[in-house]
Amino acid sequence: MSEPQRQTRHGGTARDVLISLAVLLIPIALIVGLTRACTSINVIDPSGAIGQARSAGHFEVLVPQGLRDGWRAVRASYTESNGTGTLRVGYLTPDDGAVQVLETNEDPQAVLPREFGDDVQPTGTVDINGTSWRSYRVRGGQERALAVTTGPRTTLVQGQASDAELRELAASLR
Repeated sequence: MSEPQRQTRHGGTARDVLISLAVLLIPIALIVGLTRACTSINVIDPSGAIGQARSAGHFEVLVPQGLRDGWRAVRASYTESNGTGTLRVGYLTPDDGAVQVLETNEDPQAVLPREFGDDVQPTGTVDINGTSWRSYRVRGGQERALAVTTGPRTTLVQGQASDAELRELAASLR
């Protein structure tokens, strides 16, 4: 019995190598491209919503000034109903936390429970630029919040970020 002859192929062409590489690289490129597309962040300019709030005149509008690089506004809205105005601006922090600044002339007794939910743990006060802000753990301790009422305006800084980042954002509001 003779052994079956093995066919060996020598001298693959450059075309064969390119086709083999394409078969491997195209799926990798698609995966990388889809991953990047799914994680892109839509940074916005909140000045339209801020301008609406200022024009309405229900309260003095505060905006962040002098924040370090890495803070990104990602959503902003101003709503008005029955003489109550509410400005919301959402930010991603330099450490990729998510924080919202809310400013309103609504009664704080109504705003805080609605925004913080049922599971609220007061944690004391924090002095920021000479103003005493109330500090909270909210939503089962998963979020932190700072709140202050000055005249008709209540300001909340709330989200999933470090205490230091919440204080940094609150301190920048002018």
